[in-house]
Amino acid sequence: MTETVRIRTLADGDWDAVVALERDAYTGLGLSEGRAALESRAAASPDTCFVVDVGTRTAGYLLALPYPPHRYPDLTRTEAARGAFETGNLHLHDIVVAPALRRRGLARHLLHHLTATARARGDERISLVAVGGTERFWSARGFVAEPGVVPVGAYGDGAVYMSRPVAAARQTRARPSLSPPAPTLREVS
Repeated sequence: MTETVRIRTLADGDWDAVVALERDAYTGLGLSEGRAALESRAAASPDTCFVVDVGTRTAGYLLALPYPPHRYPDLTRTEAARGAFETGNLHLHDIVVAPALRRRGLARHLLHHLTATARARGDERISLVAVGGTERFWSARGFVAEPGVVPVGAYGDGAVYMSRPVAAARQTRARPSLSPPAPTLREVS
């Protein structure tokens, strides 16, 4: 049986699953923010926050919001009740895929969807803070480290601010995989 993969805008009914995924991914790093902070980030830019479903299961999520270059959300606070920054920089705050569904290309699908969204919005760059030793992962996807932007301890040990131009995604070609794609997934728009 083939399970359908679908990326859609995050909805109110998704929060229990998103909070559980975030808690499982970030508690061990000391970076779990809690529901109020997550909801405030999505409220700041609801059109740039997505979930990925595999069949009927919420398999992952992505939270992004406009932020000035070299700035990022404060993990100890919720986003202020204000309009999102209009900066030309879309900050990828969180991307999480359920552990049992990793290595199937779901994060790649979310990142491609975010890049297309950023392009359609007219954003020039996508930024993020690489945490938990993920700098190499993001470098392989075109992000360039900008050391010294994130103060020591703000996002855990070794956190690095990174960014890439939105246009770079158009020129990126997928590297051939040594293993075949998961035969049980089918992507739809």
